[in-house]
Amino acid sequence: MNITLREAIFKRVEGKSKAELRATIEDSIGNAEVTLPGIGVLFEMIWTHSAEETREQLVDTLHAQLAARTQGTEDVPSPS
Repeated sequence: MNITLREAIFKRVEGKSKAELRATIEDSIGNAEVTLPGIGVLFEMIWTHSAEETREQLVDTLHAQLAARTQGTEDVPSPS
């Protein structure tokens, strides 16, 4: 049986509590690059099912963080 990467990631997190999902995300961030595809799949789900206002906030945060990184500043407050 061949399953896609998306399906494998969904199976890995299905049935987890909110606390377990948060732990999965936090464990993946800043970890080995092998976890990046999983975060991408989860982000895709978040994006697809988010309201436009939430999407704007995500893009604003990403834009601000990328600008800070370019300027040599690591962490700026999230624009909320």
